[in-house]
Amino acid sequence: MNNFYYLRYTNTKGGFMLNQVILVGRLVYDAELKTLDDGRKVTTITISIERGFKNSVTGEYDTDFLKCTLWSGIAENTVKYCKKGSTVGIKARLSQKYYECKDGNSFSYPEIIAEKITFISSKNDK
Repeated sequence: MNNFYYLRYTNTKGGFMLNQVILVGRLVYDAELKTLDDGRKVTTITISIERGFKNSVTGEYDTDFLKCTLWSGIAENTVKYCKKGSTVGIKARLSQKYYECKDGNSFSYPEIIAEKITFISSKNDK
């Protein structure tokens, strides 16, 4: 059986557009659930992802640490079932955030917003 999937995304102008990120990594710390004033649940996790190649200078594998924002049920289940060291798979999208500092300077950065999370293994799995 062929496992090839054809994805077609179009906008109003007929062009191809896709905002999707797939990540697999380990939780750096236990997630903490927060409830906002409007009742929505949210948590921010950081995952560590070892690169698949060695640094040419040090000869070691570098590791990236990425923050991801999780909302509602995804946030609640992650807090409930995952602990520091758990391996997770995340399907997410990127959203550009803008921030203005008190000194008047401003900057923007991409935020990773999880749409689906898969609990691959717990730190306690053997």
